[in-house]
Amino acid sequence: MLSFLLDEHISPKVGTQLQKKLPEITVRALQTWQQGRYLQASDELLLTVAAQHSLTLVTYDTRTIPTLLRSLAVQGQHHSGIVFIDQKTIAASDIGKLTKALLSLWKAENKSMWTDRIMFLRSPR
Repeated sequence: MLSFLLDEHISPKVGTQLQKKLPEITVRALQTWQQGRYLQASDELLLTVAAQHSLTLVTYDTRTIPTLLRSLAVQGQHHSGIVFIDQKTIAASDIGKLTKALLSLWKAENKSMWTDRIMFLRSPR
């Protein structure tokens, strides 16, 4: 089942709104998840811990994460999925639009396997 880990550039309000609209969704905000212990953690550690908890990382980081994913693939390491967001498509400050897009994604893909899956979040309709 699809469960989200929102990176530190995404407001925890997105998680609150998602759970308010759909209580069965599992969503964790990096700022509050495990008392914020993984804030400022390396991308590699973050992906490892997310995988241990079966959480798909939701991130705006299209600069460093793709390089790391290639490196992990070469090493035969797996992750629990990545949902990339483009600032030009959905601004980080647009909590409503981001919530709606993640809600649509979850409804369409929550039963899919997310191991090693990568996708870009689309703007909601």
